[in-house]
Amino acid sequence: MPRKAIYPGSFDPLTYGHISIIERGLKIFDEVLVGIAINIRKTPLFSSEERIELIRRSFPNETRLKIETFEGLLVDYAAQRGCEVIVRGLRAVSDFEYELQMANMNRKLNDEIETVFLMTEESHFYVSSGLVKEVARFGGSVREQVPPHVQEALKAKFAQS
Repeated sequence: MPRKAIYPGSFDPLTYGHISIIERGLKIFDEVLVGIAINIRKTPLFSSEERIELIRRSFPNETRLKIETFEGLLVDYAAQRGCEVIVRGLRAVSDFEYELQMANMNRKLNDEIETVFLMTEESHFYVSSGLVKEVARFGGSVREQVPPHVQEALKAKFAQS
């Protein structure tokens, strides 16, 4: 039976840090589902459809990668989609504290789904989607943090506002 993992997040926008975690997940698992969480408390810059397309363009020939949106509890969605593992990326100790709380709660909700932490590569340690948006909003270069198509999408979004 194929080993399926879910990598959840907002991906608003997709960064090289996200791409690194997805690539590494694909080395470990037979299929990786990128689950774009719909969070009613957040107002994303990119629509769900735009985020799906930005991710898809970063992995144009990868058939083992699925990209979907979801609402509600992650463990419920993971179980519905047949994912046995939740993949989470860690950048710093502060990430670990929050992620450990989430992993423990998820284990309480469904002890058949494991959480695996992957450390972000050193070159992307400081990168967050929020920081990328802030730099791009004020015209700074984000070419080292996001792929060219994401950089162009950011420019287009901020040119509209």
